[in-house]
Amino acid sequence: METLTIILNDAPYGNEKVWNALRLAKALTSATVKMKVNIFLLGDAVSSAKKGQKTPEGYYNLQQMLKELIEQGVEVIACGTCVAARGLSKEELLKDVRIGTMMQLAQWIKESQKILSF
Repeated sequence: METLTIILNDAPYGNEKVWNALRLAKALTSATVKMKVNIFLLGDAVSSAKKGQKTPEGYYNLQQMLKELIEQGVEVIACGTCVAARGLSKEELLKDVRIGTMMQLAQWIKESQKILSF
């Protein structure tokens, strides 16, 4: 199975880059395309995995989108340095989001056939 690693850098809300990346990940993991997708959260993107997001009714919720992707088998790692720099803890993130290192990102890049950065 072909593997794609998506690297997210931007804040979760403020522009639509993270939202569009997660929509793409959903399409890529669909029964039609069947790709393995990894998502690495860097910089302000680590806040995308924060629990307890309350968005206005009718507005997309990145926490929910990430949760659904994880349930579909997408691996999500948040940069530990970036998490710490923003004063977040593992307990504040979605249950199945792992805290990781640049070495893990490097390994994913080595193993992936494609890499996208948003």
